[in-house]
Amino acid sequence: MVLIFTLSSIPNPPELPTEVSDKGAHAALYFGLGALLVRSLSRRWSRPVTLGTATIAVIVSAAYGVSDEIHQYFVPPRRMEALDLLADTMGATTAAGALYAWGIIRGRNGL
Repeated sequence: MVLIFTLSSIPNPPELPTEVSDKGAHAALYFGLGALLVRSLSRRWSRPVTLGTATIAVIVSAAYGVSDEIHQYFVPPRRMEALDLLADTMGATTAAGALYAWGIIRGRNGL
């Protein structure tokens, strides 16, 4: 969260490589946040991820995305963008969903 807040505080962030879109960068950062929140809420690495844990991680990530967009509103010339929030939420949802699915797969295979 500190990394995201710090990046959001830069008035004129450096240009991204042409292969990386702004929305892709948002999704990647929030993928990381979502994954860290899922593992943190699960309390240990070996514990299975429940649907509830994954859902809470997505909700917290999305709420942080809202606060990040509000924060950017106060950093000229940055602005709030609904599509950034959508990318944030999709990144966190992808991470939480992947970890939840991995837990199901691990459970079925006895890993």
